[in-house]
Amino acid sequence: MADRPEHTAGTGGREKLDYVTISVGLVGAGPWAEMVHAPRLAAGPDTRLAGVWARRPEAARRFGAPVFERIEELFDNCEAVAFSVPPAVQAELGVLAAKAGKALLLEKPLAADLDGARRLAGAIAEAGVASQMVLTWRYSAATRAFLARVSAIEPFGGHAANITGAMLGGDFATPWRLERGAILDVGPHMIDLLEASLGRVVGVRAHGNPRGWVGLLLEHETGSVSEASLCLSVPGETPPSNVGIYGRLGRESINDTQLGDDVFSLMLAEFAMTVRRGGGHPLDAAHGLHLQEIIAAAEEQLT
Repeated sequence: MADRPEHTAGTGGREKLDYVTISVGLVGAGPWAEMVHAPRLAAGPDTRLAGVWARRPEAARRFGAPVFERIEELFDNCEAVAFSVPPAVQAELGVLAAKAGKALLLEKPLAADLDGARRLAGAIAEAGVASQMVLTWRYSAATRAFLARVSAIEPFGGHAANITGAMLGGDFATPWRLERGAILDVGPHMIDLLEASLGRVVGVRAHGNPRGWVGLLLEHETGSVSEASLCLSVPGETPPSNVGIYGRLGRESINDTQLGDDVFSLMLAEFAMTVRRGGGHPLDAAHGLHLQEIIAAAEEQLT
């Protein structure tokens, strides 16, 4: 088997990936599936789009892959399953995929609520299948370089901001986002990056309106403190989403314009490695559950 180039692993180390192609079934046929999942899975070389299942089969046919009427038929024709559906649907169907013995590539958030996240993470653990979250920032070479620099400044605090007008219209003004707001949609990204920079989050305080502006104060096990500002209802041009970390030896920052085109290729390369090797990944469903626990604690405090 020929060797692939080296890729940075999710932990920040470097591992050599064997050249393998895994067959992946896609669940969902919405805008994100059309823009990202279907073309990236089909492009290879680490993955092959084995087929699609969606509630609207006619929407799935535009991807140029086999369309299955029953989700069980999709499971029968793939090694792994990628999800591009609303969080509540992912939680329900992800359990079925895990019980069918399939590895799972999961969108954030893991589920619509904490109960759903616990059921899905539990089913994955019980089945012993691989899982990996699509936390896109974490698969960027720029982010990994940023985190390496952060470790050298003796960090003690940080701030993240993700402020857009996504809820005001367009393909992503979907019912679950309109109902739950920024904290469930972009909260996982910002909490995850602050945690990766400053240590595991052990406490959260929240204020604001879930469908408007949300502010989070995060306490980290290292003693560091960070803040996150989240909003999806700001009209007009908005600044790039960004994370700034501050330490005794300096400051570091990153924004979403720096992420580059390598994000999804690296994500799928690592997913293929995780599936073939049969081990875990740092950004697995258990990590997704941890993020959901933080969000649930914050939502309880919001008006």
